[in-house]
Amino acid sequence: MPIENNLARYRKKRGLSAIELAREVDVSRQTIYAMEAGTYVPNTLVALKLARVLQVRVEDLFRLESAEAPVHAETAELLPSGQEAQPGMPVQLCDVDDRLVAVLPAPAAWSLPPADAVLLDPGKRRSRARVRLFHEDPQYRKRLLITGCDPGISVLLRHLQREGVEAVVASRNSSQSLDLLKRSLIHVAGSHLRDAATGESNLPAVRKQFPKGSVAVFSYAVWEQGIVVARGNPKRIQRIEDMARADVTIVNREPGSGTRLMLDNQLRQGGVPPESVLGYGEIARGHLRAAWQVKSGQVDCCLATKTAACVFGLDFIPLESERYDLVIGNQNLGHPAVQVLLDTLRRTAFRRELEGLGGYDTRNAGDQLL
Repeated sequence: MPIENNLARYRKKRGLSAIELAREVDVSRQTIYAMEAGTYVPNTLVALKLARVLQVRVEDLFRLESAEAPVHAETAELLPSGQEAQPGMPVQLCDVDDRLVAVLPAPAAWSLPPADAVLLDPGKRRSRARVRLFHEDPQYRKRLLITGCDPGISVLLRHLQREGVEAVVASRNSSQSLDLLKRSLIHVAGSHLRDAATGESNLPAVRKQFPKGSVAVFSYAVWEQGIVVARGNPKRIQRIEDMARADVTIVNREPGSGTRLMLDNQLRQGGVPPESVLGYGEIARGHLRAAWQVKSGQVDCCLATKTAACVFGLDFIPLESERYDLVIGNQNLGHPAVQVLLDTLRRTAFRRELEGLGGYDTRNAGDQLL
């Protein structure tokens, strides 16, 4: 059975030569090369030694390829709702009296948000506030605080929770997230800022904002961004230039967001002045909020991720693929919860679930880029 082999990738990530790794594991250099080429499968002892030296799990180094591929399908009864079901929409499953029932997601959070306290006094300075705690249990001190705009971050949260890590996510755009990280107000910042000059994602912005060696950047996923339109695309919108039509309205994202930068760049390349676009000044703070306005008929289109389109059963016209990264201050790399997060990014179960939502490529998830 074919084996997926990541030995060479992790060896190079650790900055080790084949000779150095061979010395640490007590095998020959030729054996290392043979394992990396896939012509030699190590025994259990050697595999465990390799994992220990490279500080990964054995399954990160060697994995049966068939474990990545199985697709299991079942027949479920769709719980009646006011939504029109479309292929690609996520559902939750429950077994009710031996019947598998599928539940479509609610279009909005119609429940009270989770809370540990209530504000007593926001204070004269908005950054300082008094709060009244509901409980004295200080579990919140162990949580991770993550900001970003990825609609699929809930998948990461579920997998972290299974490992005993609780995280709080605050929806902020990429520029805001990096600024909060610079102010040491969060543990992890999600970002998808594309440099117009080089086409590189995030690294130019991070290098510009943070001192050298102060942060680490890890790949989360490559996702697709494009034009989200109503099912069937009734306005026949195909490209950015169509946004200048008199019969097309859009909703925009706030300044500083990666999607806003992308739209402005696309309009500039297409020779479309922003003032000619109906709705350019209307703001939706987040991919899902923007897509919801298309779903509810408030606007004809928006720019968002493919995942946001899938959630609401909308059509999607791809424009660009870009990398969404996680930026972490070096002082927090040793945080136990951060270590669990980085390990989770490399797990097959997490990658499979995120890719299943549509529009994500997680092959390099967990790779350190800076």
